[in-house]
Amino acid sequence: MTLMTTLWGTLLDILPIAAIIFGFQYVVIRQPVKRLPQVLSGFAMVWVGLSFFLVGLEQALFPLGELMATQLTQQNFLPVLAQDEQRHWSDYYWVYIFAFTIGASTTIAEPSLIAVSMKAGQISGGTINPLMLRIAVAIGMAFGITLGAWRIVMGWPLQWFVCTAYLLVIAQTLRSPRSIIPLAYDSGGVTTSTITVPIIAALGLGLASTIPGRSPVMDGFGMIALACLFPIITVMGYAQLAEWRSKRTLKIANSASYKAQPSQKGDRNAL
Repeated sequence: MTLMTTLWGTLLDILPIAAIIFGFQYVVIRQPVKRLPQVLSGFAMVWVGLSFFLVGLEQALFPLGELMATQLTQQNFLPVLAQDEQRHWSDYYWVYIFAFTIGASTTIAEPSLIAVSMKAGQISGGTINPLMLRIAVAIGMAFGITLGAWRIVMGWPLQWFVCTAYLLVIAQTLRSPRSIIPLAYDSGGVTTSTITVPIIAALGLGLASTIPGRSPVMDGFGMIALACLFPIITVMGYAQLAEWRSKRTLKIANSASYKAQPSQKGDRNAL
């Protein structure tokens, strides 16, 4: 993929978006675009930046993710894989460690998640801690990617995992604080963005290509689906835990206040 080809293809992808936006602005709303030079320069930056990003994916992130998956499943790296024809799922422990750590680190650095967490902290008046929200999402993402890697190793159908995860999401939705539910669902979407998706996809395809008996088409995809679901679970779980701790602290404080009341009454009678 050359840079010129990518620039041309990206321009063809962006032009319909620009046509719809400017068409509604001038034809439907019938108002001029404010700061038109700034908007046009922004579109140009998006065009060039997205083109460079796509070339970078093709030349760096995709090959690197597939290379890591290949190296972690080679027999010279894990000699136990060469000893037994019937491999055990635990033989791929380095794959799980890599999946967990790369999932957590890429999520923490995800620009869309940073933007959402900062906005959530501002709107909530400081009730939602942006850093804790990012950590909760990162843990969910890391667990989802690790589970996806384990699924590829085991060769089990994706629908089992997705249906079970959705049942858990529904059960948590019914019992979580109402204020956190929309944010939790959005957190699952923003995690699968510019940085995370290419590495996850490359890791899944690399694993499915190197593990015997796996198909890149059937088994290599599906990790992104799990990566979307588990941040929802962890964010709602974090909110449920925070609510439980708040109620427990309030209960302890009320209990201590109630126990202190008789002694205070006795002191007044003594006076």
